Amino acid sequence: MSWLKRIRARDWPQDTVARWIALTIILAMLISLALNGLFIQLAGVWARPPLTETGLLEKIAAITRVIEAAPAPLRSQLAQAVSDKGFTASWHLDRRELNLPTVDDPISHDSMAILQPLFKSADRRIEAYEPSDWTENPQDAHYALVVELPDASWLMFSAPSRSWGLDEAPRYSIVILLVLISTALVALIATRRLATPLQRFAEGARRFGTDFRAPPIEPLGPQEIRQAILAFNAMQAQLQHFIRDRTQMLAAISHDLRAPLTRMRLRGEFIEDTEQQQRLFRDVDEMQAMINSALEFFRDDARLEPATQFDLAELLQTLLDDYRDQQIDIAFSGPPRLVYFGRPLGLKRVMTNLLDNAIKYGSEPAIELIPGEGQVQIKVLDRGPGIAQASLEQVFVPFFRMEGSRNKSTGGVGLGLSAARAIVLEHGGELRLRNRVKGGLEALVVLPVQVG
Repeated sequence: MSWLKRIRARDWPQDTVARWIALTIILAMLISLALNGLFIQLAGVWARPPLTETGLLEKIAAITRVIEAAPAPLRSQLAQAVSDKGFTASWHLDRRELNLPTVDDPISHDSMAILQPLFKSADRRIEAYEPSDWTENPQDAHYALVVELPDASWLMFSAPSRSWGLDEAPRYSIVILLVLISTALVALIATRRLATPLQRFAEGARRFGTDFRAPPIEPLGPQEIRQAILAFNAMQAQLQHFIRDRTQMLAAISHDLRAPLTRMRLRGEFIEDTEQQQRLFRDVDEMQAMINSALEFFRDDARLEPATQFDLAELLQTLLDDYRDQQIDIAFSGPPRLVYFGRPLGLKRVMTNLLDNAIKYGSEPAIELIPGEGQVQIKVLDRGPGIAQASLEQVFVPFFRMEGSRNKSTGGVGLGLSAARAIVLEHGGELRLRNRVKGGLEALVVLPVQVG
């Protein structure tokens, strides 16, 4: 029994997703079976109650007493008078007129036990037939009860079916409906138990995606979900610690690198060879620009900006006004107002990088704002040399610079597109480049629209 003790001693988790799924299925099946059984019992008695509980046998006994007390010429008329749509009575002198099927035992002992006391006769002959007894002529099948009168004539009572409540189709529909309702109720309760912590987990993950300083998520729900939340909280804490350490390190690098560059420029002032001096100054300026760009890329304070609602169309118009002040006209196409939830400073930096590239390396810069179903598209267009098809993705690699027109003389260090794509990805969107048919480049920014 040592293995049983080990099993009992082991700390088996009780609140798990597997346990909830199993309980949901079992509970739904049990409730469905219980409701189905209850309905079958109630509806079965209602739709096809026992003959002893319908009052039909008492009615037959009363009609029989009235007809047998009447003169023979009036019996057929009386039988027709008591007939209705679901119950027919007829009087016959000879049993052969009844057209009854041949069965082994047509006598209904249960009916006789009830009817004979009602007739106050112990030797009255009573026969009962069901639709299944009409094997030779199924089209004539019906329920029939035949009673012999004292003068050897016969009364036959017949009904097309023994269902005085709901038909089969409504009964089956109600059973199916009860099964669906019971299953839906149990599934709703169980899924709420599972979905609520998952929803909070997703909200916490999205919140951390827009604000790295977001608080940890409270671990709630089944064990698997709690473990996932705890793992996410641990990862979030590590990332926050890494970002703080990186910020401090970059601040130190920024100070330590600028100091020797400043000394190099001061020492260059004492170089008598003007050409060598200018070369040194260009190298120092280029190093200074690379250091500033790299520090800005890695620090990127815009990524720490909290998300908020703002007018994206107005932001683009303001950006175009700034270029217009520099005597640069950029065509705009789009709605005059478009509210978007995101980080305005980060998106402004994305648009600035893309527009700067369109102005430096092309002509006829333009921007298009296209709202859509669940997303917003922003196109930055130019009429320039474009980019080789093989390099359309490579230009997003940090410090990658194209040859030819995209060279060091422009002042770029190959971080603008990398930073732009990183910001767009943090918004849950995507940034793609493609060459235009008639020459030029198109930068497409696709941003998702948060619903709810």
